[in-house]
Amino acid sequence: MEVDKKDVEENGVMAALSYVWVLCFIPLFLKRKSKFAQFHAKQGLLLFGVEILGSWFFPIPIIGWALGLVVMLLAILGVVNALSGNLWEMPFLGRYAKKMKF
Repeated sequence: MEVDKKDVEENGVMAALSYVWVLCFIPLFLKRKSKFAQFHAKQGLLLFGVEILGSWFFPIPIIGWALGLVVMLLAILGVVNALSGNLWEMPFLGRYAKKMKF
């Protein structure tokens, strides 16, 4: 997917918000016309869903902690890539985010 450079500059911070828990809804609804923000918001929404479901498993030693670490790493990588202007596709979740239609 190709994104306009102006879109990236104007919506980079909003795209980065996508990976911060429930804040994924801000760019999802307020930046409907921004392909860049929507790309990251959809991934952030799926990551938020994983965080919600994962909250049942995070307290479990080793397995839950590893899952929590992976989720946190994906969120950090998402924020960094959004602020850098990259269309970074998350492993596993990214392919499902592409299929989301709003």
